[in-house]
Amino acid sequence: MTPRRSRWRAYLLLSRISNLPTVWSNVIAGAVVSGAAVVPFDIGRLAAGVSFLYTAGMFLNDVFDREFDRTHRPDRPIPAGDVSPRAAARVAALLVGAGLFMISAQSGNLVPRVWAIVLVGAIYYYNWRHKRDPLGPLWMGVCRGLVYCVAAASLASVSGRVLMAAAVMTAYVVLLTQIAKRLGQRASVVVPLLIAGISIVDAVIAAIAGGGPPLVLLCVVCAVLTLGFQRVVPGT
Repeated sequence: MTPRRSRWRAYLLLSRISNLPTVWSNVIAGAVVSGAAVVPFDIGRLAAGVSFLYTAGMFLNDVFDREFDRTHRPDRPIPAGDVSPRAAARVAALLVGAGLFMISAQSGNLVPRVWAIVLVGAIYYYNWRHKRDPLGPLWMGVCRGLVYCVAAASLASVSGRVLMAAAVMTAYVVLLTQIAKRLGQRASVVVPLLIAGISIVDAVIAAIAGGGPPLVLLCVVCAVLTLGFQRVVPGT
């Protein structure tokens, strides 16, 4: 019999915490494209809020996929019995609440909250339907693109330029997903690089939008951190 994982290890696996640096670079790029003044504290608070929402989505992914994983991925924490579906769903709900609170605290404006709620809705829909919806990869990409909109709405406004940058990120994530599906078992080697590539795309977008070298370099650092963290906690 395979020994059960420790609780902390199981939660780390559910969270795919190694992917969080790509969320941070999404926020940085969204802030730069919006044209807002980049204040470290504001960026940090936004990154924390969106990170909570992203992590909630990862927990929900395993909650909704538990029957599929029972057959195809019995090593995942829920089918392995390390974490119950109810406990995972409870953590996801707490993370959503924390994320929305952090984003709402950014300003008294209602618009960022609306974008954040739209992001939560997209995250929930993707996790609920992605196994049955042929547009699942698109919804995954939309979730990433909406991070740009949340960051921009919180610091400035969602302009046409922001929407264009969000569309570029959406397209990259859709491409990433399609490549992963085609590679099958070989995806475990390539996909981590493609996930880290999200931050490289952010760096390119930030550079084109006029972000200074420190911000562009920070996005590249996020890519490096993602690859490093994936050696400890798989991000797929």
